[in-house]
Amino acid sequence: MRIATMATGGIGGFLAVRLAKAGHDVATIARGQHLQAIREKGLTLDGPSGVEVVQPWIATDDPSEVGEVDAIIFGVKGDALESAAKACLPMIGPQTIVVPFLNGVEAADRLLDILPEENVANGMAQVSTTIASPGVIKQTGEFNTFTFAERDSRPSARIDALRKAINDAGSNAPETDDIERDVWSKFVLFSAVSGVTAAGRCTIQDIVTIPQLGELFRRVVAETAAIGRAMGVALSADIEEKTWTTANTLPPAMRASTAIDLEKGLPLEIEWISGAAARLAKKVAIDAPANEALYAILLPHKQGKH
Repeated sequence: MRIATMATGGIGGFLAVRLAKAGHDVATIARGQHLQAIREKGLTLDGPSGVEVVQPWIATDDPSEVGEVDAIIFGVKGDALESAAKACLPMIGPQTIVVPFLNGVEAADRLLDILPEENVANGMAQVSTTIASPGVIKQTGEFNTFTFAERDSRPSARIDALRKAINDAGSNAPETDDIERDVWSKFVLFSAVSGVTAAGRCTIQDIVTIPQLGELFRRVVAETAAIGRAMGVALSADIEEKTWTTANTLPPAMRASTAIDLEKGLPLEIEWISGAAARLAKKVAIDAPANEALYAILLPHKQGKH
């Protein structure tokens, strides 16, 4: 397959290495020092199984140099979605599938405002990765699952082809019969992990050992699940308890990317996490005071340090 990663951050970079090693033509869209390092030294994945280095088929900051591809792994920060989607247009043909792996639950709908409807899928990633240094993707933890489907969750040959490519490359791309449920199930967990670890400047261990933080976490989970159900998402009846159980199995030192970005003084994705929960709650007339409070607390840091 011909696959482009837009852009080549933690998720895109991880899949770019795995897919390139498996023999696929991978175009990595990047910029600045990260792009320069990829061109000069290749793209490196430093993970639990060791260090892997690949030389992408194309490494560029100009998607028009790539041309039409079979699939686009779309993994950018929420605030960059519009500009990145517009930049993708030269790589899109009639059968190209664009799979968003963004935090939150609105990425696929937002892509529809820019890209042709027939090209947009939906998806969610469960992997802990970051750009450790220019040209180097660092993976922490063994887990790496990428769940995606057509927006209506119906089977399709192009989804099957990309799923097979990722599975054959040594990662995990399971089948799903309800991608909206899966995306929201992750959001129920992530809205709480993101909001609480960032606003509380804390870790998962703090959340599961400090009763007050644990109660706040569970309130966020309950609110977000209620919003999803009010929007017609088929969340499981016990997702609240399952999410708390999952939290207790996460690495103790884990924090959400929001908390890490806050510490580094980087812009925060809160519009698409706590902000989205608060906004969607109003849309369906659900009270979400915990999500609203976390959003308000983080708002002064939204643009990062100036």
